[in-house]
Amino acid sequence: MAQPDRLNLPAIASSLRRVQVEFDRINQTLSTPRDPLSDRVLNQLLAGYAEIDRCLADGVDLFALGRSRQLLALNGLVLWGEAEPGSAQAQRQRLATEEQFYTQGNGGIAELIACHESMANEPVWKRAARVYIQILSQPQLYLEGNHRTGSLVMSYILARAGKPPFVLSVDNAKAYFDPSSLVKNSRKHSLRMLLEQPKLARRLADLLRDSADRGHLKS
Repeated sequence: MAQPDRLNLPAIASSLRRVQVEFDRINQTLSTPRDPLSDRVLNQLLAGYAEIDRCLADGVDLFALGRSRQLLALNGLVLWGEAEPGSAQAQRQRLATEEQFYTQGNGGIAELIACHESMANEPVWKRAARVYIQILSQPQLYLEGNHRTGSLVMSYILARAGKPPFVLSVDNAKAYFDPSSLVKNSRKHSLRMLLEQPKLARRLADLLRDSADRGHLKS
């Protein structure tokens, strides 16, 4: 595989900060209102993009055997940033997240990797969308931060294939949050998900393709 493009982290930060400024207005348009994009959440999300950039630079395959802990650590970045969780409650949450992540039932890392492998011959937009659905639908891959971590995993898949990462913007926020709410409220392998998943995957894949901005990459 050719060396993938690196992420343009300042451009990504600029887009997210514009969303932060406009978030109250955006929230009024959403089917399910979201929590504000605080400075803390924004900075931790940027730490996640920086980690994705390091993975691209080092040629890391996050879905390869033995790399699962890096996918787990990505969630830690969006929850706690670069620092280790300090409180006893945060430590318990980290252990509970790890237990859920490695569960052998529906929703664990083994099923996520199988999902990614099953989409190997699909267009990268659809592959990233299906992986995101697998992370976000119930039971979720992580205890918290599935939207943010899922968007980072999508960005990694896209950038590794030479496409721009997914970056939340003022223009695409509603098109991202509304279908994400539908996914979050659906259970894996349920009849509802079986019927709705193809449409949701197409909707999200179209979003990824239509909002792709090469300004978020640097060669």
